[in-house]
Amino acid sequence: MKQIAGLLTSALVLCTGCATRFLDFTLVSTKNIELSRAQTFQRARARVDGEDRVHWIIIIPTGVPSAKEAMDRAIESVPGAVALVDGVITAKIWWIPYIYGQQKYVVEGTPLIDPALTSRWRYGEYLVTDLDDEGQVRETRSVSQDEYNALKARMVPATGS
Repeated sequence: MKQIAGLLTSALVLCTGCATRFLDFTLVSTKNIELSRAQTFQRARARVDGEDRVHWIIIIPTGVPSAKEAMDRAIESVPGAVALVDGVITAKIWWIPYIYGQQKYVVEGTPLIDPALTSRWRYGEYLVTDLDDEGQVRETRSVSQDEYNALKARMVPATGS
């Protein structure tokens, strides 16, 4: 029993991790914003997040994580979004010494949407959103009515009388 406790303690000591609240923000963007239309901007209903992650193999990082990339991913996950409001940037790292680890920035906030940029989605075009296995938005794209109907037919069973 003492050996198992010693092994678990050693494993916990070897596996290290840390999360640091890097920055809180009221309004932040990496995009060009047309401030003359700021009064027409709308808040999205749901918060989004984006991350930029690198891996550590042995002691060699595969890159440098970027808070800008994480922010871009969060903003671009919502059509028409130009900024994030009321959010936070968190730096996270975990590492099993001399084996493997990850380092990342996570940006979370409420998207601020410019309706002028989303108007093309509302008039005569159809919008398709692809989700990953965890329900996060992977891609949003505009499709023709025929493509939309074909996708819908594959997803919704036909009802007969």
